Amino acid sequence: MRASQQPVQKLEPYSLPQFHQPFNHQQLSYNDGSDQTGYYIHLSQDRYCTLESSSLTVNYNMYDSPSNVSFSPNESSLSHQESQPYPLDPENNYGSPISGSCVTEDVNDFKHKLKELETVMLGPDLDFLETYDDTLLSGVASAEIESWRQMMEAIPRGDLKDILIACAMSVSNNDLLMAQWLMSELRQLVSVSGEPIQRLGAYMLEGLVAKLSASGSSIYKSLKFREPASFELLSYMHLLHEVCPYFKFGYMSANGAIAEAMKDEDRVHIIDFQIGQGSQWVPLIQAFAARPGGPPRIRLTGMDDFTSAYARGGGLSIVGQRLSKLAETFKVPFEFHGVDLSGSEVRPANLVVRPREALAVNFAFMLHRMPDESVSTENHRDRLLRMVKGLNPKVVTLVEQELNTNTAAFYPRFIEALDYYTAMFESIDVALSREHKERINVEQNCLARDVVNIIACEGRERVERHELVGKWKSRFNMAGFSPYPLSSLVNATIKQLLGNYCNKYRVEERDGALYLGWLNRDLVVACAWK
Repeated sequence: MRASQQPVQKLEPYSLPQFHQPFNHQQLSYNDGSDQTGYYIHLSQDRYCTLESSSLTVNYNMYDSPSNVSFSPNESSLSHQESQPYPLDPENNYGSPISGSCVTEDVNDFKHKLKELETVMLGPDLDFLETYDDTLLSGVASAEIESWRQMMEAIPRGDLKDILIACAMSVSNNDLLMAQWLMSELRQLVSVSGEPIQRLGAYMLEGLVAKLSASGSSIYKSLKFREPASFELLSYMHLLHEVCPYFKFGYMSANGAIAEAMKDEDRVHIIDFQIGQGSQWVPLIQAFAARPGGPPRIRLTGMDDFTSAYARGGGLSIVGQRLSKLAETFKVPFEFHGVDLSGSEVRPANLVVRPREALAVNFAFMLHRMPDESVSTENHRDRLLRMVKGLNPKVVTLVEQELNTNTAAFYPRFIEALDYYTAMFESIDVALSREHKERINVEQNCLARDVVNIIACEGRERVERHELVGKWKSRFNMAGFSPYPLSSLVNATIKQLLGNYCNKYRVEERDGALYLGWLNRDLVVACAWK
């Protein structure tokens, strides 16, 4: 060790609670050639828990003092699973550890920090603080003490949302002592089987743990590779879209724009940049079959991703066979062309655009995963739009989640995700009862991965990079597109169908786009371009 290096101190990370059932830890090997080791929790049918954080060695700055911090997956100063209990302050009503989690080079400063935290916890009254020995408060900004006091006042109320926000602020400020203490409180409040905020809180807490330990990449990989059986994942994805009508109606609005644009065309070529199971095109094929004068000849080019391929248990040929059989049943001339490439890899030659075919391009919930100028010099997001414009399409449809997680810094990104997914989890709670055996599976396998990626990952590893519709409009305009009106008939039908759901759902048309949401929160937006 060089003389300039600081001695390594071990800071054990927090791990999530056991939610009434024991875990089974298994070692996870990654196929990327790395020697990192991740850990995940095997879930049987009746054992539910979020993942326990993997760990890496990481450098953190705390209190303006650089230290080397080692995170270990097998030890936890804040875990209740350890065989050796940590010394607790006998007057601490919360039973939280008061040692083993602070990174500082000054032992006296370390003791002062702990005493200050204890003081705020036991006596939030400022009059008590004023009588405290001034020497113990030396070197600590009054603003920091006030911040701690405000955070501690929220704990007895059990205000989970406020504690999550306070924890995110502590992580953002590299205040490891406060962050870990708040995590120890949060783990007593979150539950994957509780209220919507408790369930979401469990996954957001996992993201905070991963962010604090700089192991976001490892956690995200373990989430990706700890998939259920393919038929189960497909079932969970289908159920999510059924209970969250804003996804289904987003697809419907895009189909309406395509049907309107192609109503007089005899040959139609549809390019779908993320075809998934191909279910979006089932109602469109049926609508074309009923078109006065007969259906057009349809050619569908579909691109794929890893998750969709896994969920359906095979490649794009499965989608082609299913849709071809459907088209044959409805006597619609149909041809399918599969492209096993991600959107960032696609070039015009892969799309086989033919003359005398009216072209429609569909971007449904995929453009936000394309790296832009903040991530890659190639800027695949804008490159893809310019490439599509060069194909001279008759209509291009965009369906995206309405939130901003692209270039936002960690803390505002956390707040945005908390607000967005709170609305989503509340809407799921209305559609699926707490006793529904698949609800936890749907949330864990379809939403938890996205939440952790948004919170814990940075750079290229953060693939969930959503933008608000205003930014998408700017990108489409810069690529040379102009707005294309959505189908008023289809949008009216969506409004009517929404009446069959909870009255907290809402749909609104404004500025050429269709917004679908829950209460006052927009969740999905659909628009069209030419």
